[in-house]
Amino acid sequence: MALDKALYKKLFTIVTPIAFQFLTASLVTASDAFMLGFLDQDSLSASSLAGQVSFVFSLFYGAFVFGSTVLAAQYWGKGDRNAVEQVLAITMRYSLLVGIIFTAACLICPRAIMHIFTSDEKLIAAGARYLRVVSPSYVLGGFTQAYYGIMKVCDRAKLSSLIGSLSVFLNIGLNALLIFGIGFFPKMNIMGAALATDLARVFETVFVLIVMAKGKCPKLRVKLMIRLESRVLHRDYRKYTLPILINQLGWGGGVTMYSVIMGHLGSDAVAANSIASIVRSMIASFCWGIASGVGIILGAMLGRGELEKAKKAGGSFVRFSIVVGVLSGLVVLAVTPIVLAVIKLEPTAQHYLKYMMLFAAYYIIGNSLNSTIISGIFPSGGDTRFGMVCDVVTLWAVVVPLGALAAFVLKLPVLAVAAILTLDEFVKLPWVYKHYVKYKWVKNITKENVNG
Repeated sequence: MALDKALYKKLFTIVTPIAFQFLTASLVTASDAFMLGFLDQDSLSASSLAGQVSFVFSLFYGAFVFGSTVLAAQYWGKGDRNAVEQVLAITMRYSLLVGIIFTAACLICPRAIMHIFTSDEKLIAAGARYLRVVSPSYVLGGFTQAYYGIMKVCDRAKLSSLIGSLSVFLNIGLNALLIFGIGFFPKMNIMGAALATDLARVFETVFVLIVMAKGKCPKLRVKLMIRLESRVLHRDYRKYTLPILINQLGWGGGVTMYSVIMGHLGSDAVAANSIASIVRSMIASFCWGIASGVGIILGAMLGRGELEKAKKAGGSFVRFSIVVGVLSGLVVLAVTPIVLAVIKLEPTAQHYLKYMMLFAAYYIIGNSLNSTIISGIFPSGGDTRFGMVCDVVTLWAVVVPLGALAAFVLKLPVLAVAAILTLDEFVKLPWVYKHYVKYKWVKNITKENVNG
């Protein structure tokens, strides 16, 4: 019992700021939707679809940061600061490279990107304007997110959360000023939301640079980004990150396909799905925070060679994630009447939203358990391949084909399509648990000599 108390005290120390950071990030999306919804439903729908580009980008930097956590958590637990600095340099190299690519793409061909998500010309035109303005945020976000990952590993989660949260509140405030043109600020409508995002990323970048200058965490050595000292670490980073990246792109591509399917079912379906997804993401923030915290804690245990202790802790975390998932589902149900009262959509969209919130309530239960195991427990010991296979097969061999068949061939009602698109967490659950009890994740992946 003493172990459990100490374990959960440590978990909540890490989880609380991470979950708060996830929550505040969701608040930006929520404020975009809420404020643009006051303008018109098309602005809301266009920003939601254009926001899928940011989501896809987050899959890349998420994989890079995830890979760095797999290695850095174990080396940090072992006390090898030099290895952690090299992992940071590797992560930053890839994160900035992809950020530059996304920034360039949104500047050069925003309309072509919007055509992927919808055939509605009004949504394409509005979304393209949004993407062109928001484009600088990708390279800036790649930089800050890569450093946030290391800050969480080296016990600076509260500081990273503080910076990220201040950035979010700035973003929300600027949203109001720039979307509606309050005071001396110009009324920019949907482009105001994009510019607010850029300014918030600049704010984040400045404060991360200050943290780096003050030596609060392992420093970023630019020369290591250009020429790495350790081929061993780079090889291990690729080994553990590539499956995560494929997993992220496979899972995220599937989720993006949900938006593509909904995008071709009309503005009412897009608007309702957007609001339901935002609410679900806000409430799931704690679940995702738990997954991150579990990965860091178990990784440090395994790096210290505490294999049996980590195995026992993993079981405790699995049980805890089920409880959290059920409570989160109940919260979704509890806030549904409030959401329906506050968010004013067209009557058809309002009808869709009511039932999509119900789908979100049961979806979040499976998501809590699966994210803790796949995104927290398995990677803590370097087991990143199973999640890749599980997510990609579930989405691309089962859920996305069924959703497309229901929407475009069988022409089923929007709500029937939406229900099918929320099955993935429960389809994969039996295989996830079966793999978990094999305990292949219980291993120390650090090496004694990483230079060379």
